[in-house]
Amino acid sequence: MTNGTLYVISAASGAGKTSLVNAVLNQVDELVVSVSHTTRAPREGEVDGVNYHFVEQSTFEAMVEAGEFFEHATVFGNMYGTSQQHLQQQLEKGVDVILEIDWQGARQIRQLMPDCRSIYIVPPSTAALRERLDARGQDDEAVIDKRMREAISEMSHYVEFDYLIINDDFDEAKDNLAAIIKGNRMLHERQQQKHADLLAQLLTLED
Repeated sequence: MTNGTLYVISAASGAGKTSLVNAVLNQVDELVVSVSHTTRAPREGEVDGVNYHFVEQSTFEAMVEAGEFFEHATVFGNMYGTSQQHLQQQLEKGVDVILEIDWQGARQIRQLMPDCRSIYIVPPSTAALRERLDARGQDDEAVIDKRMREAISEMSHYVEFDYLIINDDFDEAKDNLAAIIKGNRMLHERQQQKHADLLAQLLTLED
């Protein structure tokens, strides 16, 4: 069986990463999202075990000590981590896995798994980014100003990634993300592994 591919997707807050990922999940088969653990509190509408595994800091730190995380990082004062066991199980089933993490975590993943594919998503402008952060209605102006400064710093790391998607037209950005995943599945090595019997048959002259 051909192992799945890990897609590491990062973006600054407000770039539309999660909306794009959710749309592509409905468009591409055999594709799942790795559900990370976090110490932050759930936002309105978020469900434990679906959006994140929400845990206490003491629990998270114990998991770090036990070596249960493939990668972990602290972002905006909250801790995030990816379960190593769950990720490996999905990939070994031949399922492609999307991992939504910040650039720090993405850097760790690329070092541990060089054959992963990394994708960075940016908004079409800083004005559009601020508008999206304002539209959330979750933060006051001071917090949004801080998030904007942090976003600009984060976006400077786009050069570390394999692919860059500009999320201006949502449908176009969604199709571009899906095309990366579908195109990777057509690579010679993956096709050769997946269709070994067929290829052997095609290259055999029958009497």
